[in-house]
Amino acid sequence: MPAILSSALSLPPATRALTLTLVAGSLLFLLLRLSVTPHDLKSIFGATGDVSLVFPWLVLVPGKVYRAPWTLLTSAFFLLSALTLPLAARYLERVWGAVEVLKFVVVTIVASNIITCVVSVVEAIVLGNKELFLYGTSYHGLMALQVGFLVAFTQLIPEHQVQIFGGLAKVRVKSLPMLYVTFSNIACVLGYISPYILIQFGWLAAWFYLRFFKYNEGVDFRGDRSETFAFHNWFPPFIQKYVQAAAGFAFSLAVKFHVLPAWGLDPESGVPGSGSGYTQVPGGQRAEAERRRQLALEALDRRMQAPSSSSANGAASTGLEPQAQGAPMASPALSMAGSVGGGAPSPGLAKGGAALVGEDK
Repeated sequence: MPAILSSALSLPPATRALTLTLVAGSLLFLLLRLSVTPHDLKSIFGATGDVSLVFPWLVLVPGKVYRAPWTLLTSAFFLLSALTLPLAARYLERVWGAVEVLKFVVVTIVASNIITCVVSVVEAIVLGNKELFLYGTSYHGLMALQVGFLVAFTQLIPEHQVQIFGGLAKVRVKSLPMLYVTFSNIACVLGYISPYILIQFGWLAAWFYLRFFKYNEGVDFRGDRSETFAFHNWFPPFIQKYVQAAAGFAFSLAVKFHVLPAWGLDPESGVPGSGSGYTQVPGGQRAEAERRRQLALEALDRRMQAPSSSSANGAASTGLEPQAQGAPMASPALSMAGSVGGGAPSPGLAKGGAALVGEDK
């Protein structure tokens, strides 16, 4: 128990608040489910197969969301998944800060739930089964946010490799979101729409926010304009050109109707960019490269300034500190930052991010 409390207290503030909310909400949901009687289940359509329909003020029920709009956010915190949330949010909070992590969590959850409600209404109209799609299905849990975290890691450490299936296979981080989305597609085809369809909407919501709206410190535009984070790169190579054309057309319409800002000029030099505004412009590449380079340098600086357990390590850290604060950087920093070129992901940065993950764990 003391070890658990110590681990919880060591979490950054936003991550700690999210984790405590998840644990408290999940325990409340468990206690309420234990109190449900068979009579309660029979009196509500679909509740015999989905007990959570008894609590439309906790979970998202598309046909009743207008009575409990807060469930667009709170429904995510009523299914215990306490392992992924603190680990992922802790890493992102170290890189982005508490405010940006909270904004990302709220946007991803709320946007994916809104899309779910809209799709449920469309299904009810098209298929003519209002009871099932609007009142007989509930959505809750962190699946949308989980895939959102994977999208964020794809942006930060795309080339880092993780082991899956007990080390039997290695997968790059940038491949994980679409593996999760593919799993969602299979589950939905087999009839398990809730909650697995949230994975698809969480992926779209997280990418859209990071691509166009996330605040970037030190640059004069929002989002990630790098070519490596473009929408078509999520798909297999043989259909990327078709997806790119469709995405470019959609972006042009969004700019025309002032939904999104145009990317027509290089933010540094004022040179016109691509006609569609969707393709990466040179200034965006330089700004993105500088942002990734700065993240790598900050990661290295934190590692060098970390307190050491031995006096020998403390002396070595003291010897490195002036170099971290001075103008010229040591070769580790240069090798990690200098390998970031254009908008392409950097193996050096990926390793730096991987080291941070290991450090967090």
